[in-house]
Amino acid sequence: MSYQDINEIIEVQKPQIEVSVKEQNGFNSPAETVEEVNHTAEAKKAMANKKTFVLALLAGGYIAMGSLLALIVGGAMPGFAETNPGLQKFFFGAVFPLGLILCAVAGAELFTGNTAYFIPSVFSKRMSFKVPLKNWAIVYFGNFIGSLLVAYFLVYLTGAIMNSPSVDSAINIAITKTSNPFYKTFLKGIACNWMVALAMWLAYASKDIASKILGIWFPVMAFVAMGFEHCVANMFFIPVAIFHGADITWMDFIVKNLIPATLGNIVGGALFVGTAYWYVYDKKK
Repeated sequence: MSYQDINEIIEVQKPQIEVSVKEQNGFNSPAETVEEVNHTAEAKKAMANKKTFVLALLAGGYIAMGSLLALIVGGAMPGFAETNPGLQKFFFGAVFPLGLILCAVAGAELFTGNTAYFIPSVFSKRMSFKVPLKNWAIVYFGNFIGSLLVAYFLVYLTGAIMNSPSVDSAINIAITKTSNPFYKTFLKGIACNWMVALAMWLAYASKDIASKILGIWFPVMAFVAMGFEHCVANMFFIPVAIFHGADITWMDFIVKNLIPATLGNIVGGALFVGTAYWYVYDKKK
C-alpha cells in the first residue's frame, strides 16, 4: 500500500474519527459551547411570548426557593455569623444554587442568564438586537412576579421563617442591600452576573446532569458567599424582608438596589461573558 493510498483512507475516515472523538469527550469545548448557546438563543427567539412568560414565572419562583433555602440554612446560624463568618457565608452560598440548577435542568427563563445568550448571535448579525430586548423585558417582569408570589404566599403567609433567626437575617440582608451607594451595587451586580453567566456557560459545556449541577454550583456558591448582587434573587430577599416589617420602602428597594443591580447584571453577562466569548470564538476574522 502506497503512502498516497494511506492518506486517502485517512481523509475518508477523518470525519468519522472526529465525530467519535467528539462523542467521547465528556464536555463541549469553549467553541462548541458558544454554538450551543447560539442554538439556545434561536430557540428562545422562536418561543411564543406567553410560553416565555410562564417559564419566567417559574424561574423567579425557583430562584426564590433557592434564596429561601439559603435563609433557612445559612440565615439561621447567628452564632456562626459571629464566630466564623466565612463558614456561615459558605453554608448560605452552598444551598442557594438550587434555584439556578432548577432553571438549567428543568428549564426556565432567567433574566440574568439571558443577558449573555443572545450576544454572540446579535454581534454576528444572525438576529436583531430587538430580539433580546423583547425577551429581557418579558423575562424580567415574569421573574419579578414569580419571586413576589413565593415571597408573599409561600413564605410570609405560611410563616416559613417566623420565630426563627432567618427572619432577622432576611431583614439585615435587605437593609444592607439598600444601604450601599449606587456604584457599589452596580459593581457587585457586574461581578455577580459574570459568575452566573459563566455558571450557565458551564452548564452548556456539560453533557450530563451531574456535570451541569457541578458546573453551576461552584460559580453560584462563590458569588453568594462573596456578597455580590443578583437582581432576581433580590426580587425575593428584599420584598420578603418588607413583608416581615423591615423599615424599607418599595421605592428604596427599586431605586437603591434593583436598578443598579440590574444594570450591573446586564454588563456582567452581556460584556464579560457574551461579548468576550463571541469575540474569541464566533467573530468572523
